[in-house]
Amino acid sequence: MKRFWVQWGERYLYHPSLIQKILSFLLLPLSWLYCLIAYLRYRRSRPKSMGIPVVSIGNLTVGGSGKTPVVIELAKRYEKPAIVLRGYGRKSRGMVVVKDKSTILCDVIKSGDEAMLYAQSLPNATVIVSEIRERGIAEAVSMGCEVVFLDDGYGKHTIDKLDLVIDVETPNRFCLPSGAYRERLWSGKCVVMLYEGKSFKRTVTVKNPTDKMVLVTAIARPERLDNYLPKVGEKIYFEDHHMFTQWELEAILERTGATSLLVTQKDFVKMSSFNLNLSCLELAIELDETLITTVKEYTDAKKD
Repeated sequence: MKRFWVQWGERYLYHPSLIQKILSFLLLPLSWLYCLIAYLRYRRSRPKSMGIPVVSIGNLTVGGSGKTPVVIELAKRYEKPAIVLRGYGRKSRGMVVVKDKSTILCDVIKSGDEAMLYAQSLPNATVIVSEIRERGIAEAVSMGCEVVFLDDGYGKHTIDKLDLVIDVETPNRFCLPSGAYRERLWSGKCVVMLYEGKSFKRTVTVKNPTDKMVLVTAIARPERLDNYLPKVGEKIYFEDHHMFTQWELEAILERTGATSLLVTQKDFVKMSSFNLNLSCLELAIELDETLITTVKEYTDAKKD
């Protein structure tokens, strides 16, 4: 039932039917109120220096935008980077150091899938999850990091940072609950907009392909994968950040007769201990040189 409502909500926000469009229209007064509150919160905020260069990568809408591979590719260019994120889907609370510069310190249940993907993809990075981002950034400073990449931090207006915002196309341009927008590009707030195909380009390869694969994934807006998929027998979607169990994956293999489960890298970190045959969609990102230069100039200036 939960999966049904998650998928219904994603259709409502990004590909609404006629009935959903009518519902969106009826909810406009709440949407205007939500947007006003978000704007007033922004206007009352005063950015504060955290004692370290902070670069935020995120988007204005709910749901996925592909920010994780962009963060990874930018962080690779630094010797002592830190990744700070909330850690959606984790079974822990408070601040958790998932990885110091050399060692992963907890499992994916405690870290959440995105944090574990960062930890496994970035050998030199410190990875910290914290609901209070300022606390996570302060911990990164104390651990000797040189730059913080803030996952999904546009709305953290009290933090002095460079905001990189990934453009996400949606026909529904309203704020929640009528549309997908959590916030707008507020007047007076400087951001660098990122556009897929211009600011960054994706290439996807399949590791360990088999003859009969079934797609199993727990990411937001999984239809984003369609342009990169090889032939699959079935597509099975779970809610974003779902923590898989071995028995439910074994049941899928038995029911479909698949020779492997085709998963994303974010899914893989939650399944790798199950001793199942997995095929993985490995995503590579090529960043525009102008973007790389912009981030480097900002972090260098903040160090001076």
